[in-house]
Amino acid sequence: MAAYRKSDFPLIDVRQHLETGPIVLVTSAWKGETNIMTMGWHMMMQFSPALFGCYIWTGNHSYELIRNSQQCVINIPTVELADQVVAVGNSTGSAFDKFVEFDLTPTPADQVKAPLIKECYANFECQLFDSNLIGEYGLFVWEVVRAHVALSVKDPKTLHYRGQGQFMVAGETLDFHEQFRSQNL
Repeated sequence: MAAYRKSDFPLIDVRQHLETGPIVLVTSAWKGETNIMTMGWHMMMQFSPALFGCYIWTGNHSYELIRNSQQCVINIPTVELADQVVAVGNSTGSAFDKFVEFDLTPTPADQVKAPLIKECYANFECQLFDSNLIGEYGLFVWEVVRAHVALSVKDPKTLHYRGQGQFMVAGETLDFHEQFRSQNL
């Protein structure tokens, strides 16, 4: 078994090692408006019922749509959608329709009003389960109420954000640093 020699590491960069869950595209709908946001800050909290927690910044255009509707869909893209993931994350839904702008196909969900993204290999319809941490921390706790997964996709090559514009895919790092706005690194 290897013993590693370690060095001090900048605290601001620990997410490169802790934030290894897949990047997701969160869709929302409220009063006829839909939106997509890119998200990396999330976690499974419980398995039965399936509870999923995520952080949504109050300044994000999706925040009010999601808070008001109390619903969303967690869509899991694969590496083929890397450019769209970055572009969605670098833009605001208040400026234009992200589905149209980034050539993503909305499809109706079964139990929530937010649309699924057809190009994502998995979609999880969510209903707000606990709102107690939203006001102070922006932490939403969702219950997954319906799951759609393309079982034909074996070993999906999901994107895992490591900070500074870099993603890890099946052990590889993709550098999108130059495509990112500096405030999004």
